[in-house]
Amino acid sequence: MGLQFDSFVLAASTADLSDETAAREHADAIEFRMDLTDEPLAALEAYDGELPILATNRAEWEGGEAGDEGRLEALADASALDDVGAIDVELESILEGAADDLLETARDRDVSIVASAHDFEGTPPRNELVRTLTEASKYADVAKLAVTAESKADTIALLSATEQLTSHGDTVATMAMGEVGSHTRAVAPVYGSKIGYAPVDPEEATAPGQYDLKTLDAIVSTICDCKI
Repeated sequence: MGLQFDSFVLAASTADLSDETAAREHADAIEFRMDLTDEPLAALEAYDGELPILATNRAEWEGGEAGDEGRLEALADASALDDVGAIDVELESILEGAADDLLETARDRDVSIVASAHDFEGTPPRNELVRTLTEASKYADVAKLAVTAESKADTIALLSATEQLTSHGDTVATMAMGEVGSHTRAVAPVYGSKIGYAPVDPEEATAPGQYDLKTLDAIVSTICDCKI
């Protein structure tokens, strides 16, 4: 069965699956950054942890380190492994049709799909945020959107869009990157965001403005009844 996002899932983001032991106390899943690992499939095959895995093989053009050749095929191979409960696929790859086979494979294997979009330059207008999340929801179990906040107004727009999509029955994961938006990682679950990402070690953040895992778990558990 795929990783379920009926309630908030706190994912420990890492390129080293040996972090799972340290993450287990606070995390609900491991986001394994395949693109930051030399032999990701071998690491997945050797994994013997307890937490389910959300496999991400982030493209260079979306802020990761994976080239296009073989990137989606590697995600398909990862989806065959029992511990992989979900995969992250860039919305752009989906809209271009490049991920058609991958999506079909994941569905056949009952692996959940996160369709993600990232904006490292700023925060689009609220109507565009809603449009992006709505489009991603058509193809995936979770629509993920990460933007870069330059003002408090940007964070309010993101949280408002999150609440709107959630109230309409869509499953979304949202966050604003950067110092101004860092608090959204803690409060977005209050508005319906279903996935939070945090490194076990604060020195190993995979995106700007991330809290460490222990801190984010403590904050979300305090201000939101959205965790299992």
